[in-house]
Amino acid sequence: MQGSLRATMSEAFDCAKCSESLYGRKYIQTDNGPYCVPCYDNTFANTCAECQQLIGHDSRELFYEDRHFHEGCFRCCRCQRSLADEPFTCQDSELLCNDCYCSAFSSQCSACGETVMPGSRKLEYGGQTWHEHCFLCSGCEQPLGSRSFVPDKGAHYCVPCYENKFAPRCARCSKTLTQGGVTYRDQPWHRECLVCTGCQTPLAGQQFTSRDDDPYCVACFGELFAPKCSSCKRPITGLGGGKYVSFEDRHWHHSCFSCARCSTSLVGQGFVPDGDQVLCQGCSQAGP
Repeated sequence: MQGSLRATMSEAFDCAKCSESLYGRKYIQTDNGPYCVPCYDNTFANTCAECQQLIGHDSRELFYEDRHFHEGCFRCCRCQRSLADEPFTCQDSELLCNDCYCSAFSSQCSACGETVMPGSRKLEYGGQTWHEHCFLCSGCEQPLGSRSFVPDKGAHYCVPCYENKFAPRCARCSKTLTQGGVTYRDQPWHRECLVCTGCQTPLAGQQFTSRDDDPYCVACFGELFAPKCSSCKRPITGLGGGKYVSFEDRHWHHSCFSCARCSTSLVGQGFVPDGDQVLCQGCSQAGP
């Protein structure tokens, strides 16, 4: 504390450092005794990290991260604004006011062009930065926030908007296909929408055919449209590489086209019709 002259002329009243008399002078009292002002500052005062001068006892001293500053020296290293009563940031040991820090180190919002202030909520994607309230769906213009989104040629869409705008639509129900699906007649279908026109059996992954653009499973197509084998009476679909023989208005599976008497295969051989039957040359010449 500062003291004033109170001792009598007969008492010694000297500085604890330089031993000079303190009569009639300002002094500062410490636990180790009184000090004249110069000795007190030289002994106890801290050095300003900015100007490297002592911070005198009568100066306002500021302290930050083991460093001491005069009030006037505690300022932004760029604009020299005093930081004594201002928010600030330390960057690589340099003190910066918020404005200078934002100008030098903060990102600009890709939507509004304003600075994204440190500590504020932001979104980053593809090397760009947005204020949280500026990152909007290009379709419905609602904030995307933490929602899933789909980028497309510089635009960003929430999943529903993207599906409505770009996703393929099922040829049967006209609803969007978000995943999977099958292609039939160069058009996309939901797997559950591609069914047999006859029995409604799902056709995805199954062998099927069509008539008048309508899909049919093999069984329904055979029953409804395929000719019947004159021998086994089952449908001849021709699917899966199945071959058949036709003669006049009759048809046979390859495996069924054989002599009615000796059962010799007639595929690629000469044959003789005999009523509803066909015979090989030998059986025909042998007579009834």
